[in-house]
Amino acid sequence: MTTTWSTMREVQPVATRMLQNSIVKDRIAHAYLFHGPKGTGKQKASLLFAMRYFCEQAEDQYSEPCYECSSCKRIQTGNHPDVHFIEPDGQSIKKDQIEYLQKEFTYTGLESNQKVYILHQAEKMTTNAANRLLKFLEEPSRQTMAVLLTENIGSVLNTILSRCQRIQFHPLKSEGMYEQFVGEGIPESTAKICAALNIGLDEAKELSQDGWFAEARRIVIQLIDKVMNPKEEGYLFLHQVWLNHFQERHQQELGIDLLLLWYQDLISYHLNREDMVVLTDQLDRLQQYQYTISLNDAKTCVYELLQTKRKLAYNVHNTLAMEHLVLQLQR
Repeated sequence: MTTTWSTMREVQPVATRMLQNSIVKDRIAHAYLFHGPKGTGKQKASLLFAMRYFCEQAEDQYSEPCYECSSCKRIQTGNHPDVHFIEPDGQSIKKDQIEYLQKEFTYTGLESNQKVYILHQAEKMTTNAANRLLKFLEEPSRQTMAVLLTENIGSVLNTILSRCQRIQFHPLKSEGMYEQFVGEGIPESTAKICAALNIGLDEAKELSQDGWFAEARRIVIQLIDKVMNPKEEGYLFLHQVWLNHFQERHQQELGIDLLLLWYQDLISYHLNREDMVVLTDQLDRLQQYQYTISLNDAKTCVYELLQTKRKLAYNVHNTLAMEHLVLQLQR
């Protein structure tokens, strides 16, 4: 489904209005920082904004790009020569990536003097990379625009924050997301999970058709059974099964998120709020374990899971982080 300002306005009305106003009033800033949780439309908005910036057929009084010209189509497919994308190389965005970008920007644009760079996960820049980027932001060119994307604005250097126009993307309402997902043919159980985790429509569709995700959900429940039963070997299961399945960083984070959902559902069950349970196929297990783990213990487990997410974000080794987590969940 093509992303337009109209569809963006339905989920992010304030951010969309700010971006459209900057276009209509010809007050496009040299640098923007799109910040907000995962799945709130930051990446789609950055591409839409870039399309409008380069669109060959958009009329001045309208802020919608045409979606049909050569520039619009190439930006949508990631092939425009004057739109550059920077993503983490491994666990971070490194100094040499920014230096390469600087070198590219010393050349005249291939089709015009306009250039845009979109930097994903800006919070993962090393200090040296961030300091290099400041040169762009301190010496802006009228025809150069930067769009930085982040889920964690608190980890972006203040010197960079002060030089960007901030556009906040708010968490989406899970009820509306769930209805949208089901309407797109995504199974209800997967739709509930994706809506609760603020996962975007495209990724939700991929997960619904991915055997890896179905297996991930099964392994999460198996791990919970292991740590809940003192006779089971949760530590052994971690090494024999969990670590082999959740290998990539995004997979590891998704595994933690699924565990979080289960323990949050247990808290809801303790509070007699079954209407808030996301993993509705786990009601029998929740009923069983409410006698094994108290409300306070469930809250402690949620805290430990959030701590593990933070450790992974700060590049603590996944095996060490998960070993510590399993020990804490078994107590």
